[in-house]
Amino acid sequence: VSILAWCALILPLAGLKVVSPNEARVFTLFGVYYGTIREAGFFFVNPFCTTFSPIYQEEKQRAAQEVTAALKKGSLTTSALQSNSLKKTISLKTQTLNNERQKVNDVLGNPIVIGAVVIWHVQDATRAVFAVENYKEYLSTQTDSTIRNIARLYPYDVFDDNEEETSKEKTLRGSAMEIAAQMQTELQKRVADAGLVIEEVRITHLAYAEEIAAAMLQRQQAVAIIAARQKIVDGAVGMVKMAIDKLGEDAVVVLDEERKAAMVSNLLVVLCGNRDAQPIVNSGSIY
Repeated sequence: VSILAWCALILPLAGLKVVSPNEARVFTLFGVYYGTIREAGFFFVNPFCTTFSPIYQEEKQRAAQEVTAALKKGSLTTSALQSNSLKKTISLKTQTLNNERQKVNDVLGNPIVIGAVVIWHVQDATRAVFAVENYKEYLSTQTDSTIRNIARLYPYDVFDDNEEETSKEKTLRGSAMEIAAQMQTELQKRVADAGLVIEEVRITHLAYAEEIAAAMLQRQQAVAIIAARQKIVDGAVGMVKMAIDKLGEDAVVVLDEERKAAMVSNLLVVLCGNRDAQPIVNSGSIY
């Protein structure tokens, strides 16, 4: 009788559950879904209910393996093993997934390295637990797939002489915010069944792969040099024309066509050259 009375007093204590803010508990009763507590507080549930969390079991096994390996190396004590605890609750807090850098081919076939950060949270704890095996791994896998598929639709950059057409075309480098928003929309569709909400996706790393980085750098430098030379030539031609017109208007000196051609040639060499010109003073007549 004492044993039965003691069990009758102890058994209800197993039904006392505490839920912290921004956390949820999913309960099952003999393998059947029983209910979910989403509010913070102190609750009493059926003592035979168990908190169902597949992630807890996987993380517990992984943590046990890591602790066992550390114990073999002598870098962890038994007290640290005993103090190691994992929560069975489902966190509803905003979390960050730092997606690892991956190599992708853009729409032009150029290999690029891209990485992104996903800001997300669990909206429906029940669906997150029962719809997928491990919602964190599921989100990571879907993020990799989404980034790879979206990055393949756009070029890293556009090298075109037509500035108007270039500005209209979206690129990974020039339209990062718009492409990140598209990644967010696509990723949200994929993880909606798991009860997850994608708040934001940001591209954190974008660069050419090592095998073509040097060649693309030379190409960008060539484009920059050509653009700079074009500006220099346009300015030099304008300055030469202004100088000849000014000399003719003020009648400072009268030059024939041959002398004008020589003057234009000399001025263009001086204005467009990379080095400072070495002047030669002519003390005699120009004729």
